[in-house]
Amino acid sequence: MLIASGLSKSYAGKVALHPLDLRIDPGEIFCLLGANGAGKTTTINLFLNFIAPSAGSATIGGLDVTREPLASKRLLAYIPEQVMLYKNLTGVENLEYFTSLAGGTHTAGELAGFLDEAGLARADAGKRVGEYSKGMRQKVGIAIAIAKGARALLLDEPTSGLDPKASNEFSALLQKLSGSGAAILMATHDLFRAKETGTRVGIMKHGHLMATYATSELGRSDLERIYLEHMHD
Repeated sequence: MLIASGLSKSYAGKVALHPLDLRIDPGEIFCLLGANGAGKTTTINLFLNFIAPSAGSATIGGLDVTREPLASKRLLAYIPEQVMLYKNLTGVENLEYFTSLAGGTHTAGELAGFLDEAGLARADAGKRVGEYSKGMRQKVGIAIAIAKGARALLLDEPTSGLDPKASNEFSALLQKLSGSGAAILMATHDLFRAKETGTRVGIMKHGHLMATYATSELGRSDLERIYLEHMHD
């Protein structure tokens, strides 16, 4: 569903991402780990076609994101560190607005159902988003992805600043979405969440993907040890 082939990015001769080969299949949650400036956000921005690659390609569902930007965007949902919603609108009004932008027309009952699926309490759906916590805003973001039928999700530091309960709820939602066949790429600093939620993890450093591991093969302390070893090299 998500494929990077020799994907790279340089700015004025400085390499932000060295040639990257990566494949994420439907049902996978791939967690990119690394320090700030490692190339995680650059990778996500290339898949989103926010920036143009210096070389190589990023494809979503077989569509090259630079050659078919609109068609590829229809397949994906993006959840940044801060989900951008309209503060003066309610959760359900935001959902209605953003799904209509993507060409969706839904009844009030369907919209409420999407927010239910995303775990937002019915009482909160009618409140203005200006009163929402980060975790609540993210649930609206997930509801938008569900309403859109997104086949790929791109997430940038989605659990930073969430309390453990909200972080755990978010992980459960991601696992539910991957269980329904979505391919998920998540950049994160959270080793615990990556181990608990991801099916695979990749460690990035200075724009290089250093190594990838199946989380099923790692113990909880193994990932931390391996990560720190790579950071010290």
